[in-house]
Amino acid sequence: AAFISIQAFPALLDLPQDLEVSAVSCGSRHTAVITRGGELYTWGWGKYGQLGHGNNISSDQACRVEHLVAQGLRAEEVVCGPWTTYIRVLER
Repeated sequence: AAFISIQAFPALLDLPQDLEVSAVSCGSRHTAVITRGGELYTWGWGKYGQLGHGNNISSDQACRVEHLVAQGLRAEEVVCGPWTTYIRVLER
């Protein structure tokens, strides 16, 4: 089983340097960010599929949600709940 760190204090986001973040939301055990280019990146506890990667895998590394890219969707807003992630998208 993968170890996922849970921090109860502020921490720097570990994202690729070329990404500019326009929005961030934290759930109880996962985080999501939207870049200025409209891409969604998620990481943390994924047991209920809340990371949006089509599986229940947890990850300490930010990963782009490829489904949105494949569907030609641009993420505009993100809100994380305890075990959910809601996003508002626009067609590109």
